[in-house]
Amino acid sequence: MIQKILSHIIPIKIFKKKSARSKTIEITWTNGQLVLDTENTNYSYGSLQRILRYGLRNIGYQNIKKMDHILLLGVAGGSVVKTIVDEIAYTGKITGIEIDSEMIQVANKYFKLNEIKQLEIVIEDAFEFVLKTKYKYDLIIIDIFEDIKMPNFLFEDFFSRHICSLLNTKGFVLFNTMILDESHNIRNKKYISGIDSEKFMTKMLPRIEDHNELIIIEKIV
Repeated sequence: MIQKILSHIIPIKIFKKKSARSKTIEITWTNGQLVLDTENTNYSYGSLQRILRYGLRNIGYQNIKKMDHILLLGVAGGSVVKTIVDEIAYTGKITGIEIDSEMIQVANKYFKLNEIKQLEIVIEDAFEFVLKTKYKYDLIIIDIFEDIKMPNFLFEDFFSRHICSLLNTKGFVLFNTMILDESHNIRNKKYISGIDSEKFMTKMLPRIEDHNELIIIEKIV
């Protein structure tokens, strides 16, 4: 495809639409790869896929392969799903929660998300889903952004306690956060200090991108 070849020289935008939730959804050929962006940031594939792959490698691909059920809060184009299924060869169940139905329509069309049989997509607010789900999970990936902003509820003790309560023993949370100023650094440190250190082990990974910081929580008992 000529667009794919030319994208190694210059990015080529092939799709753009307005979204009530995400404001703008764009699909672009970049360096021979389709990526999904919003107005100000990469949402799937591209740098975001590199960031979450880095987090998954830290947890351990062999650990993930043995898991039964993964919960993904914030699906967008589904690049982390592709990493889990194609690169890790994970065969268990994946439940993806996405509030923006238009985002999923785009993901199905351009990234064939609907062809991944072990993936169940639920169009719902992540906060509401977490409060009512009856399942336990081996890995919970939190990747929720509104363009470059993160909803405040993600960092509230009430929500983090619920997230941690959904983990099986030896389960993990992989939380992708955005750091734009010093207040965000303080926010992340406060978030980690609020996790029960007797039941959970937490760490922040060294950044591989300027504005993204990954937090990993492991349930140890």
